[in-house]
Amino acid sequence: MVMASVAAFSAYFSMYAFRRPFTAATFEGQVFAGGVIGLKTALILSQILGYTISKYIGVKICSEANATRRGPLLLGLIAMAWGSLLLFALLPGSWKITAIFLNGLPLGMVWGLVVAYLEGRRCSDMLMAVLCGSFIIASAAVKDVGRWLMSGWGVSESWMPATTGALFLPMFGIAVLFLACLPPPNEADIASRKPRVPMDRAACWGFLRRFAPGMILLILFYFFLTAFRDYRDNFGVEIFKNLGYGAEHSALFTRAEIPVAVVSLLVLALLNMVRDHRRALMLTYGSMMLGMLLLASSTMAIQQQMISGLTWMICTGLGAYLAYAPINAVLFERLMAATGSAGTAVFGIQLADSAGYTGSALMQLYKDLGGAASSHLLYFSNFALALGIGGFVLCALGAGYFGRVTKAGQNEGEK
Repeated sequence: MVMASVAAFSAYFSMYAFRRPFTAATFEGQVFAGGVIGLKTALILSQILGYTISKYIGVKICSEANATRRGPLLLGLIAMAWGSLLLFALLPGSWKITAIFLNGLPLGMVWGLVVAYLEGRRCSDMLMAVLCGSFIIASAAVKDVGRWLMSGWGVSESWMPATTGALFLPMFGIAVLFLACLPPPNEADIASRKPRVPMDRAACWGFLRRFAPGMILLILFYFFLTAFRDYRDNFGVEIFKNLGYGAEHSALFTRAEIPVAVVSLLVLALLNMVRDHRRALMLTYGSMMLGMLLLASSTMAIQQQMISGLTWMICTGLGAYLAYAPINAVLFERLMAATGSAGTAVFGIQLADSAGYTGSALMQLYKDLGGAASSHLLYFSNFALALGIGGFVLCALGAGYFGRVTKAGQNEGEK
């Protein structure tokens, strides 16, 4: 379990060094194709588009990939991502969006392939909790590395992403090697969590038809949740700047995310202690609803100047991740087990991510085309309040649906 945890954490943590560092740069004063859209906004949209397409491709590739294919696939995907960052450094101005689009195309499948090594085990919840800790911390950490390379070593905004990626290449390769050495789930794992097998098209559609109302509610919620989480991540520099925190506040992103990671991991660890799959599923929805309450209440508090900007950013991160982390770590794993569904949790995760990053792209476009006059801070604040209220309702409805479905299945099994 220790080796699996460390390997999975290291693999996904280092993946972020190929995805997020460019957002540490501001590209101030640069616009896309001479228009009104800033170059950074265009770059973020371009990467999101590539990443979203990757998620849709990954629904098939990750769901069908067997154990022998995962390692080579992971190494190949990261090689493609780093190559695109080298292209990013070499291309001028607006042409950089081509490179960053190509960067997103392989990276959207990394999560599903790493999860496939961990699912279907009695300790899967704990392994996934550690894995989720990687993406909570990694984005902040690699952006701090990127800022350090630019301020301390004079690396340009163009070369900083590729340089950051190069620093983490060995870590990723070693992590994948250890993941490939993990033994498959044993008989006790299979008895507890049901068999985890690749899912073909028919199996995927069968699962969706079986749980259509609950999946629609969940995916709609995740659509907006991912958009919010992604906006906070991509424009954290600008939001902190609007809140009055400048470049003199060193390691600001990491300081904001460490409390989020600690509390999120604690919640996931507590969920791991629940042996009854139905109860764990309901508690997962409880965590999601609690996160939405925190998101709404903290936003109301800062609007009344009751808390500091840093405290609010920690609360928005925690509120988002109390929902985002359990969905990625626990929800689909427990849903498969609670309903006795044979298949792979990777399918549900990839499907939700596909919708989520579609939401991210659309909400970013809405900001640029419909709300361009508002600051990043105002848009983010309004988004947080709307998501907190609307997300709570969607989660409550979803919990009610899956509570009834799994209870009916439980009663059927007792007859």
